[in-house]
Amino acid sequence: MKARFVIPLLLSGLVWFSSCDSDSDNSGTAKMEVRMTDAPGDYDEVNIDIKSVQISVEEADSESDWMTLDQIHPGVYNLLDFANGRDTLLASANLPAGTISQIRLVLGNNNTLKLKDGTVVPLKTPSGQTSGVKLTIDAELEEDVTYMVLLDFDAAKSVVARGNGQYNLKPVVRTITQAIAGGIKGKVTPAEYKPGIYVISAANDTIGGFANESGDFLIKGVPAGTYTVKFYTENNEHDKTVENVSVSQDQIKDLGTVELSH
Repeated sequence: MKARFVIPLLLSGLVWFSSCDSDSDNSGTAKMEVRMTDAPGDYDEVNIDIKSVQISVEEADSESDWMTLDQIHPGVYNLLDFANGRDTLLASANLPAGTISQIRLVLGNNNTLKLKDGTVVPLKTPSGQTSGVKLTIDAELEEDVTYMVLLDFDAAKSVVARGNGQYNLKPVVRTITQAIAGGIKGKVTPAEYKPGIYVISAANDTIGGFANESGDFLIKGVPAGTYTVKFYTENNEHDKTVENVSVSQDQIKDLGTVELSH
């Protein structure tokens, strides 16, 4: 069964993100999403069996140097489903901020090619199942920023005819790494008000969170744009609104100290 085409929305209706208290376990981390897209090939289907996605923070010399992304969507993917600008989410994880050097796709045995005449033949992957398909990234991850690593397969170049009716899979993949979401942080005073925080876009999409007992807050996963940030307190007695907060996708906007009304 083939994996379905999935594009999760970064903002859709009311989305709740955890408060500063909950984020304390992820201090010093960045979020990374690994997505896959494809250039068209002259076949009906190019089916790739993806079992695992791993990254290395330095040049990997042994298996212990590789980290498996924990939020993985394994399955058989038809690369041609993701041509012409479409993509799908393969895996994501919170990773230590810093440099990542390589990414590796571990493939299973169910790799097949469907020719234009409807014939389905196996795709042999000499190294994919064991050592994995290794790709160079060399990307710097900033703390609390959300990144996307796009794996751009070239289906036409990745399938190699052996001349005897058999085909090999030798993936030709271009990697593109970019920040896709920043965030907003700050400190509210008095801290004992513990306000709820709404980050509202011009389209009225909302991301929310809370300040912790010390008044600190961090709202992650905020795409680039201009927002209204509203601080809500019990019975609306100490509410405050901050307008025109500009967020870029590659940094965390610091509002500094926000003084709530008395």
